Amino acid sequence: MKTKKLGRTGLDVSPLCLGCMTYGVPERGPHPWTMTEEDSRPLLKKALDLGFNFFDTANYYSDGTSEEIVGRALRDLGVRDEIVLATKVYFPLKDRPNSGGLSRKAIFSAIDASLKRLGTDHVDLYQIHRWDYGTPIEVTLEALHDVVKAGKARYIGASSMFAWQFAKALFTADLHGWTRFSTMQDHYNLLSREEEREMLPLCADQGIAVMPWSPLARGRLTRDADTSSARQDSDVTGVGLYDATVEADRRVIEAVAKVATARGIPRAQVALAWVLSKPVVTAPIIGASKPHHLDDAVAALDVRLTAEEIKTLEEAYIPHAPVGFS
Repeated sequence: MKTKKLGRTGLDVSPLCLGCMTYGVPERGPHPWTMTEEDSRPLLKKALDLGFNFFDTANYYSDGTSEEIVGRALRDLGVRDEIVLATKVYFPLKDRPNSGGLSRKAIFSAIDASLKRLGTDHVDLYQIHRWDYGTPIEVTLEALHDVVKAGKARYIGASSMFAWQFAKALFTADLHGWTRFSTMQDHYNLLSREEEREMLPLCADQGIAVMPWSPLARGRLTRDADTSSARQDSDVTGVGLYDATVEADRRVIEAVAKVATARGIPRAQVALAWVLSKPVVTAPIIGASKPHHLDDAVAALDVRLTAEEIKTLEEAYIPHAPVGFS
């Protein structure tokens, strides 16, 4: 797998990032579909064998156990200096004062706890999971700058916010000479293209690496609109992201099936190939609970959609309200 540069960081990353929300102790979080360490290890090994060197997790995933499982696997199976390891901060792990958010206190506590769980002295990319309306962005940015200067993170990134907020953060960092965000992890797929209006042009202009989450729309682009999955039925986090009753969305799903059938390849490869076709996208974040999920993702790298196929996939889309953040 050929690597790509991660924005302006100079880092070499695989063109696919493995999202690790799938791995964790099921009883320790809101996701009963997460996979135990024993079941996760073969998938993490397969990802490394396929050429993945970019892994994304968060302190919030399965009450921190995702970081523990991923950290142990990468230590045992990978070479730390070759791996780009990313995690996130914002959501509280417990219902106690100062256990979440992006205050200086919360960030300093969270980074130390994440490093301990991951079993490393630094992360390569430290991301804010959401915008904190209760903390001035100046406070957050200075704290993140100090985390970088302390050697606990190499770069910082952001996720899921309005473009005006991201622009404000970039401008504020430049104004004070602080470390600026290098990446944007946002919600982008064939069923949710609102980022094309403001966020993606901003990222292109500023040299920000884009790492879309849910490029397959929680699997909805890989199956018929009326079918479901165990994860979809129990996905508390994903409730409200998609509406199966929207006729335009159903036509998009049908278009993916049409293109996939004509090519003789799985729908997942078509939906992911569409995301990969966008020049602003650096590395979509893919989830994998089965070996063929990784195989399909890697195969999608070689799928080159024609202009006519892209038109077929895009033409039914209608505007949506932004979802995934507020």
